Amino acid sequence: MKGWSLAAAVVVAAVAAVLATVVAAAPAHAQAAAGACKPDPLAGRSLYLRGSFNSWNALETQKFTWACNRWELVTRLSGEHAFKLADEGWSADADFGQGSGRQLLLRGPELKRRFDGMQRFTLRMSQANTPELQVEACPADAPLGSTVLFLRGTPNNWAAQDDYAFQYSCDAYYLNLKVQGRHEFKVADASWTEGSSFGDSADQKANFTADFSGDSTVRVAIVAGRALLSVGPRSFADPTVQAVSDPVALSLRFDSRSPAHKRPFGAVPAATVIDFEVTALPGVDSLTLVVEKRRLEGNQEVLQYSDLARLPMQRSVADGGRERFSASHRFGDVAVHGYWFEAQIGGRLFALQNNTDAVFWTREKGSGGTAAVADKPQAGGTVRRFRQTVFSPGFKVPDWAPDIVYYYVFPDRFRNGNKANDPQPGVTRYRNFGVELHTDWNERPFKPGSGDKGDAHYNNDFFGGDLAGLIEKLDDIRDLGANTIYMTPVFQAGSNHKYDTADYKRIDPAFGTNADFERLTREAARRGIRVIPDTSLNHSGSDSVYFNRYGNHASRGAFQNGRIDPASPYADWYSFKPQETDPERQYRGWVGVPDLPELNKNSQSLRNFFYRDKDAVMKLWLDRGAAGWRMDVAPWVPDDFWREWRAAIKQHSPDALTVAETWFDASKYFLGDMFDSTMNYIFRNAVLEYAAGGKAKSLYGNIELMREAYPPQAFYALMNLLSSHDQARALHQFGWHADKDSDPQDPAVIALAKQRLLLALFFQMTFPGAPTVYYGDEVGVTGGDDPYNRATYPWADLGGKPDLALRAEFKRLIAMRHQHAVLRRGSIDAPLFIDDQVIVWLRRLGGQAALVAVNNAGQARQLVLKLPDDLAAMTWADALESGDIAASGQELRVTVPPIAGKVWLRR
Repeated sequence: MKGWSLAAAVVVAAVAAVLATVVAAAPAHAQAAAGACKPDPLAGRSLYLRGSFNSWNALETQKFTWACNRWELVTRLSGEHAFKLADEGWSADADFGQGSGRQLLLRGPELKRRFDGMQRFTLRMSQANTPELQVEACPADAPLGSTVLFLRGTPNNWAAQDDYAFQYSCDAYYLNLKVQGRHEFKVADASWTEGSSFGDSADQKANFTADFSGDSTVRVAIVAGRALLSVGPRSFADPTVQAVSDPVALSLRFDSRSPAHKRPFGAVPAATVIDFEVTALPGVDSLTLVVEKRRLEGNQEVLQYSDLARLPMQRSVADGGRERFSASHRFGDVAVHGYWFEAQIGGRLFALQNNTDAVFWTREKGSGGTAAVADKPQAGGTVRRFRQTVFSPGFKVPDWAPDIVYYYVFPDRFRNGNKANDPQPGVTRYRNFGVELHTDWNERPFKPGSGDKGDAHYNNDFFGGDLAGLIEKLDDIRDLGANTIYMTPVFQAGSNHKYDTADYKRIDPAFGTNADFERLTREAARRGIRVIPDTSLNHSGSDSVYFNRYGNHASRGAFQNGRIDPASPYADWYSFKPQETDPERQYRGWVGVPDLPELNKNSQSLRNFFYRDKDAVMKLWLDRGAAGWRMDVAPWVPDDFWREWRAAIKQHSPDALTVAETWFDASKYFLGDMFDSTMNYIFRNAVLEYAAGGKAKSLYGNIELMREAYPPQAFYALMNLLSSHDQARALHQFGWHADKDSDPQDPAVIALAKQRLLLALFFQMTFPGAPTVYYGDEVGVTGGDDPYNRATYPWADLGGKPDLALRAEFKRLIAMRHQHAVLRRGSIDAPLFIDDQVIVWLRRLGGQAALVAVNNAGQARQLVLKLPDDLAAMTWADALESGDIAASGQELRVTVPPIAGKVWLRR
């Protein structure tokens, strides 16, 4: 993909002006009193704050609460961010963006704002049904820290009861309650601690007295050590309100990863019968297993489920007096299915469904595992289905895939091995203007509008990296331990990123020649290294042989010199709108970018050219030594195209690896008819956030989702990356920012960022899949979003300062992975242990076993692990250091160092 700017564009519109000046809001209870309560305009659908701070996901922690006449959310944000307000599916009636002033527009562009701390977002629907957003900076954190305050008085016999616990929200402590009449009370913690106990006088000894008339909100602001109290109609937007209170409904239990509830585990081949079991307390009238088939198209714009079966579940009595409900279904179709359970209890319908976990980049919520119960939605589309992948029994992935360690290269920025082919300002053309060539290899990439020396054009500055430079450094790549090179496009194109392809059958002259490509693959193979190229079959460049908008090529393009040419041999490769007068509106640019005209994937001549012909593009480069293909923006290409494409690739070269660029849950691409692998952005986000100190229990659900949803052969072939040319580098994510001269360079910040990078790398090297090193990460290259994530490799002979100590650690961990097959091919189950900081998992391969532990805390952790029966009383050797530890029966005592990991191998 060309860059995050394009990825964001397909989720929301382009970034717009900064949100207008915010006016301070009155307290929430006063706001509600200003107008009568109204029904929730979204009829129960949840509204979320979605933006650059949460990867545009619909997180439960940033879900609005409807309260009387408004939606409200209090959340902590820092830095400058783009955002919108939307439901889970970006529905047409629940996608709010920039309007005028406080007013928002449906499907409006992004809002953009700088935040610093806790914020309160309030969204109201005006009399004209126009959404109005108010953003308010909260004055401070809770004045009493984590102390919980309770209303203690005549309504509850002066006890500290959970139903009477206040919540701190933005500016005060709030409590919703339902009582009648006059009551006396105080506000105090559970122990009546001095300093946390408040009454209605200067000395805080007198009781508060208030008249209540049903649903009410009590607000307590702590000012100068005193409690200022107000009572009014219910108005607090309580985010913890539990929608379901029925004890039988709440007793429903299902876990998609437990053999007690679902057998067999995970993705299954077609024609497999799966057994389902749900348990509950007595009192369930009936329980139905609902099985559906999913339709997902494009970048998740189309998401639909159609009914396949509704199966009454059979009741029996389980141990402990709970009832067991059982049903089985044979999954015959190769597809991603959905399933959930409909429960009838006391005449009320409930949905036992997937949980509320957000999955990175993925529209559907729910990471699998433990189910959640809710009232059955009025609209079936809001049910959170468990997903069930059913793949072709013949699905095979190249056997070499689990052993891959990728080295991921952006060629222009890696190494200049032939200065004679460098792009020349005043000679080389980028579309209809010129190019820039950096004379200093270690200079930052140019970014228009940043104040650097560059011109006003994006993607036209070059450093001179080429295939000769890559060949020159193959020994360095092999020495690091990588055995597969993935490189972004090298075919002729005007830009520095080369996703605007000009000629699919020719290496770009600035990178070398077709013969240089063959020399690269040949020399790489001599060193045990494979090469996987990249291209887009979704769009070409406007300045291409096939489109030729600017007349820079000798061909007869479909948009020759800016005019539609129906006689062009490429005329049906694109879709045109001749009725438009503006040339840039006469064709469709991918995500609105006119430099990337979208290809008509239904064109038979296009399909012939790409993969059917004897000398088709895909076959040609395989014959020239490529080991497979990474395909750009795969979701924008129709499924039937990919099915034909895969069949042609595998027939021509059965051992070729096919890798998709997808960012979300890629289950639909792993059914055996499209791809072997994908760039694993879910892994990237989860591991980076964990290594940065995020809570393991919350993040690991993303990993477990893939273990459950992906066929094993694909799961073990996933391209597990940490950095990429489309996202900020890992070191930047960990706090080391160096995009501008003014960025502070604190040695302690840099050292901690590198320690966190090594923790993330350790996770990579001990986990199933193909770990991927983005060029320069191993020597301490940092950089934010495009273009700074595409900085040059800091070669010492060119004046760079590579961190060789960091590289040595990379080399050591990669070598550990190569040395122990159990770390590459060993099975993995749910973690043996997990809490907020530490994860421990077990890998097995035949008689081999490896225990892996990672710790993101700043202190060492001592654990007592419970081992499986067959590993009791075993001795374990440290994979990287000397020393053994022995289990005492099934107990193994281990110490995991801070911000680091350990591997122990069974003796």
